[in-house]
Amino acid sequence: MSGLRISRRGLLAGISAVGASAALSACGAKTGEGSSADAAGASADTSGSTVGVGLLNSLSGTMAISEVTVHNALLLAIKEINASGGVLGKKLRAVSQDGASDWPTFAEKAEALIKDDKVAATFGCWTSASRKAVKPVFERYKSPLFYPVQYEGLEESPYIFYIGATTNQQIVPALDYLKKQGLTKLYLVGSDYVFPRTANKIIKAYAKAKGMTVVGEDYAPLGSTEFGTIVNKVKDSGADAVFNTLNGDSNVAFFKEYKSSGLTAKSMPVLSVSIAEEEVKSIGTQYLQDQLTAWNYYETTPGAANTTFVAAYQAEYGKDKPTSDPMEAAYTSVYLWKAMVEKAGSFDVAKVKAASDGITFDAPEGKVTVDGASQHVYKTARIGKVGADGLITEVWNSGGPIKPDPYLKGYDWASGLS
Repeated sequence: MSGLRISRRGLLAGISAVGASAALSACGAKTGEGSSADAAGASADTSGSTVGVGLLNSLSGTMAISEVTVHNALLLAIKEINASGGVLGKKLRAVSQDGASDWPTFAEKAEALIKDDKVAATFGCWTSASRKAVKPVFERYKSPLFYPVQYEGLEESPYIFYIGATTNQQIVPALDYLKKQGLTKLYLVGSDYVFPRTANKIIKAYAKAKGMTVVGEDYAPLGSTEFGTIVNKVKDSGADAVFNTLNGDSNVAFFKEYKSSGLTAKSMPVLSVSIAEEEVKSIGTQYLQDQLTAWNYYETTPGAANTTFVAAYQAEYGKDKPTSDPMEAAYTSVYLWKAMVEKAGSFDVAKVKAASDGITFDAPEGKVTVDGASQHVYKTARIGKVGADGLITEVWNSGGPIKPDPYLKGYDWASGLS
């Protein structure tokens, strides 16, 4: 089943059905030294010389434009870790599953990784719809998921580590930046699923409190290629800027239509939170030059760790292959899990979770630290501009890592959102 034309009602129904099926599932599994079993008997098999780790990404469908490179970055981290001796003396064995841009499929594949492949941890998902689909599965089996992509916040799970930015590390700094630039009238364009709708709910609350105005709001199904009507509405709206939460290859059609309509980064800039270097290449630099993005990492981010990462990635996959924020967060997530396991001295999930607080890694984006209470990480916010060469250059940063605040408890204007 393709993820191209799933309705919002279908998404919710699928997620609900996944939760129900996960609650009914039970299966026996091997237990080995340091393995961890749930009440149903599912366990990670750590008895041999290798330990399985799950890679759960869309290798097909509308989200493959973004997720294939995340999968590649995970493989790179695993290769590097194995070359340096593995984890607790065991080599990592990558077990890949294709979520196929379809949320019920993500849940089925997550269960297969845990029950059949008996992985010690899983790394993956991109959209919030896929994450919410698998969340009850990982919670049912008490197995950890490391999620690498920025998201809408307002969530915590005892079995998910959120390695991408939460709202106060990306969307709120992006709004602060636009406001300081005098771009106070916003048009919101997003894909029709949980992340854009929740993100825009937060944006509207911020705007109301901060003297900004949302002049329009439109959504398109994931995979949509028809943006003529939306772009015409944007053009006639009088907006100062567009806040873009489209995901996947819909961005290709949107930006082509945007340029065709005569809109430019100078006349009405678009700030995107799901377009990174890989998407720039796929969409075409000529459609994105001088447009804005909000992330925590760019290929151009300075630092020795990033220089090493970019060189290693391009040596593995090609000199013309860019790196991006979700790829970097995915790569970092494997190293963070390794550090947690080594601190715990065990692959046991409860012990790994207990060891997570304060774990740090000198990542390509800069130093990141795990906040054990929320299972999010401290991250530096960065606004970038797309250049003629297809790379994104930082034009602003937060000056240092921001403590994660997934429920926006530190913002008076956000009270009541959760």
